[in-house]
Amino acid sequence: MRSCTRTVTKDFTGYLDRRRNHIYIYDLETDKLSQVTSGDYDDSSPAWSPDGKTIAFSSNRTEEPDINENSDIWLVDADNTDKGRNLVQRTTSLGPDSSPTWHPDGKSIAYVSADVTAGAYATGHLAVIDSRGGAPRLLTKDLDRNVSNLEYSDDGEYIYFGLEDSGENHIARIPAEGGKITRPINGHVSASGFELASDGTLVAQISKPDLPGELFITDQQDPRQLTHVNEELFAQIQLGDTEEIHFKSHDGLEIEGFVTKPPSFNPAFRYPTLLLIHGGPVSQYSYNFSFDAQLFAANEYIVVRANPRGSSGYGQKFCLGLYQGWGEKDYRDVLAAVDRAIELGYADPDRLGVGGFSYGGILTNYIITQTDRFKGAVSGAGAALYLANYGHDMYQHWYEVELGLPWDSRELWDRLSPFNHIQNVTTPTMFACGEKDWNVPVQNSEQLYQALRRRGITTRLVVYPDEHHGGWTAPHKKDFLERRLAWYAQHVKGQTPDSTGESSQAGR
Repeated sequence: MRSCTRTVTKDFTGYLDRRRNHIYIYDLETDKLSQVTSGDYDDSSPAWSPDGKTIAFSSNRTEEPDINENSDIWLVDADNTDKGRNLVQRTTSLGPDSSPTWHPDGKSIAYVSADVTAGAYATGHLAVIDSRGGAPRLLTKDLDRNVSNLEYSDDGEYIYFGLEDSGENHIARIPAEGGKITRPINGHVSASGFELASDGTLVAQISKPDLPGELFITDQQDPRQLTHVNEELFAQIQLGDTEEIHFKSHDGLEIEGFVTKPPSFNPAFRYPTLLLIHGGPVSQYSYNFSFDAQLFAANEYIVVRANPRGSSGYGQKFCLGLYQGWGEKDYRDVLAAVDRAIELGYADPDRLGVGGFSYGGILTNYIITQTDRFKGAVSGAGAALYLANYGHDMYQHWYEVELGLPWDSRELWDRLSPFNHIQNVTTPTMFACGEKDWNVPVQNSEQLYQALRRRGITTRLVVYPDEHHGGWTAPHKKDFLERRLAWYAQHVKGQTPDSTGESSQAGR
């Protein structure tokens, strides 16, 4: 799930820690470090003005930043001696304004702005404001897609940006004064992390279903690959093909997804199938390389991944389809993806597994309370009893905006919480979490594990010491992958546990 305004500090001491993220300048010649901003606020996305005298940055400097999403664009003198006590505020919208970047002439600033009324599901648009003050101009209001990574061309004529669109990630540009959007890098790719040369040449990281991220350059008509980091490795292995699928959900809404097939795929054979669910929930599966999908496909699974309502690449209305309904409709969306794989003749309906991490774990928890179709499930860092998380995890504001105060709208809180439907679960389920996860705390996995154990349902709890919500150490990542493979092998494929006893090994 997405973080709130006050994020976990980099050393993961907890979201209630009083230290704040501020802006500093390090002088390479004098070896001097100067603090530019201060106060009981978190500051981010610093951007130098072209003349080097001013820094633009994003910060929520309201009296109670934990109960709103109101970050704004601020300016501070780079050589100030008061640690930024005298700032200039340039935006005043009630929603999040972030990622400022300066026009080459220093007269305007482009940034990403989102509508506060859509909350966590808001689409990020490209906006421009005069650096001396005035009303902002929203350049991509009609695009209805998220933008990111803004950069002006050297001549100031265009603004380049990352564009998330229907399972694809493109590099696009728009005239600095507004106008027609074009896409120098487009198609069935996932492009990110671009840099722009003075002559308009782009270098970007591009990933495809059969290619991990590599650098490409647009010095010709089509992007040309510059780096070949994994070429030697990939010459030794065979990857599974990934197919895009479109299908209708229960209410007729069209959903997009991807099916990855085993490298030795035989169309005459129906394979055990795993439904993988992305986190976020405001995120999307895209045309990029998925290690998990390829790993499971290499182990003779059909891997189904869908972008249910709540996913971010399909416009704000589609994203808002999850509002106040976590699990209720999106679980039907992802089940429709499985049904499509069965219709195509790929999936064995009697050998299905499901799993995900973060919101993917939350939706997994919901799914196992609604259907017995899945023979095995793996829930990573998922939530269970939302009421128990209020004031404990980092989503106080999100809960209150979307679900209401728990003492005012208890029925909604209880209806959506997977824990309150635990009596319906028959699926053998493994729960996993980092011991120090301040995002979706381990108590959620503990509660579900204990409930299934009490009901006599096959279950396991794996808690990784000193780990957080992501960025696990390599040994723990490897262990989790191996445990998932073993769990699905036993419960989806019906294989007997090996002599190491992996399938019955205690997880904590």
